[in-house]
Parts: sequence; structure tokens; C-alpha cells
Amino acid sequence: MATNSQEGAKTPKKRRWYHNIADAYRVTARTFSWIGWVLGGSAIVILALFIMLGVWRGGLIWWILIGILSAVTVAMVILAFTLRPAMYRQLDGTVGSVYSVISQIKRGWVVDEQPIEVNKQQDVVWRLVGRPGVVLISEGPTSRVMPMLQAERRRVNRAVTNVPVVFIQCGNGDGQTKLSKIPGALRKLKKVLTRQEVPAVAARLNAVTTKGAPIPKGVDPTKARASRRALRGK
Repeated sequence: MATNSQEGAKTPKKRRWYHNIADAYRVTARTFSWIGWVLGGSAIVILALFIMLGVWRGGLIWWILIGILSAVTVAMVILAFTLRPAMYRQLDGTVGSVYSVISQIKRGWVVDEQPIEVNKQQDVVWRLVGRPGVVLISEGPTSRVMPMLQAERRRVNRAVTNVPVVFIQCGNGDGQTKLSKIPGALRKLKKVLTRQEVPAVAARLNAVTTKGAPIPKGVDPTKARASRRALRGK
């Protein structure tokens, strides 16, 4: 009996859709402290408008119900538009922040879960394989990450031939791409490989590549995924 009770105590509670919405709100509120006022204010204004319509046209109860549904919908839209910028701001400058972004855009891409290279200064190089070829994304100052990127390109060229290697330096310095712009930068790349060639290239690279050290602690990519599920209501 004691064993059964202990097992029951260890069983995690099932997450409901409202838990995910609460997570999304908490993530957003850490960056935008005003989000609660905006959500509450928009709900009050919308509900007041529908109450006025109900008083004017009759059927007040139905108009109130429609107003509540409309207020909730608008609140979810506002939360959806503010969640991602808030998430990027919190991750910006954190070691491993790039993975939190690229791990959510796996469609059409093969994304390595561990960095290809990490140096003593905790500069990081990530690798993706997609139809544009092999994309190397760095975190750190240009002066330190460029030798890492060039060394990795030489390794890629030895492993696979005639496959483009693209550099993207993530950061806020000159010539670097901001974290929030990484998905857009990947979408703009010219497609060279076929869909069938992408997994073949990725498999070849994985077979001959020794991965870098595990990512240092300090960033929680799963938090971003949980927030994304919240907006889908799952």
C-alpha cells in the first residue's frame, strides 16, 4: 500500500490547456510588465461594447456571451503577438539561445541537438542541414567565432562535396543577425539541395563529425516550446 501511494505521489499532474496559457502569460509578463493591463483593459472595453449592443438591440444575455468569447479571443491574439518578442528578449545574449530558436523550425531542416563547437569563452557554433545546404550559426563576437566557423567549414567540405556552407553570426554587433531575425534569415536562403539529399548530407556529417561539448547551463529551451503549445491550446 505504501509503495502504491508513493508511486501515485510521484506521478506528475496532467497539464491542461490553461496551464500552458498561464505559462505563456508568465513568460510575457517578465518582459512586458504592462501585458496584464492591456489584456484586462481590452477585455473590459470589448465586453462593454457588446453590453451596449445588447441594451440597444435586445437579447442582452446573448450579447454578453458573444462579448466574453470575443474578449478571450482578442486576449489570445495579443498574447500570441507579444509572447515571441518577449521570449527572444529573455534569451538574447544567453549561451545556447540559438538552439531555443532553431529547435522550433525543424520542418525541412535537420538540427543538431548539441553544438558542433564550444570554446573556453563559451562561444558556440550550431549546425543545421536543409535545402540551402549546411548552415553554421555562431554565438559570440566575430573575432572569436570566425575561426571556429572557418574550421568547421573545412571539415564539412572534406565530408561532403558541392554542398554550400552558409555562415550566420547571431548577435547584436555589426554584420551579425539578431536572435529574433534568425528564422527569417534561414527562410531567405536559396534552396540548392533536394528534399532527398538533405537527410543524406546530414547522415554523412553525423557519421564523421565529433560533436562539441554539451551546452553550458543557463538557458531552458523547453520553456519556449511550452509557451508555443500554450498558444495552440494543447
